[in-house]
Amino acid sequence: MSHIAVERNRRKQMNDHLKVLRSLTPCFYIKRGDQASIIGGVIEFIKELHQVVQSLETKRRRKSLSPSPGPSPRQFRLSPPQPETPFFGDFKELGACCNSPVADVEAKISGSNVILRTISKRIPGQIVRIVCVLERLSFEILHLNISTMEDTVLYSFVVKIGLECQVSVEELAFEVQQSFCSQQVYIREHAQILS
Repeated sequence: MSHIAVERNRRKQMNDHLKVLRSLTPCFYIKRGDQASIIGGVIEFIKELHQVVQSLETKRRRKSLSPSPGPSPRQFRLSPPQPETPFFGDFKELGACCNSPVADVEAKISGSNVILRTISKRIPGQIVRIVCVLERLSFEILHLNISTMEDTVLYSFVVKIGLECQVSVEELAFEVQQSFCSQQVYIREHAQILS
């Protein structure tokens, strides 16, 4: 009898904890109400929060190391792929980062798709510029997630590599970074197209 009571108590605790996790996680991360979906959604949410925290820490360190004004948005460095943190598991992915004072861009190959993440301050119309870059490079957007924290925004794309796509992940990260850096050029070009 005591074994049944212990098991019932364990299930009640598990259900209570799952309810709390579900209430703390934005609804679009959890597709269904079963335990596996709730836990999977919470894992994805925590991964994205972890990415935001890492990026904010990197920006804070960059600011503290460079007392002089940073380079202009057009000057940025193409950094090598960053090693995976243990948080993201043991699977290996090919990837590239392209960071600037305006935005951090990360592109990783995962199977037949590419995971693209950008983090920056909110810039009106930036999501449209990124979508235009992806379409121009023959990527098909499968999923988009937008996470915000105060004036910072994280865009997470899962994109399918199109048949006509001829760019590397380094070139993809570079092109998306350019969409942040060449905001004025982009506006002029599209104004000419519309007129």
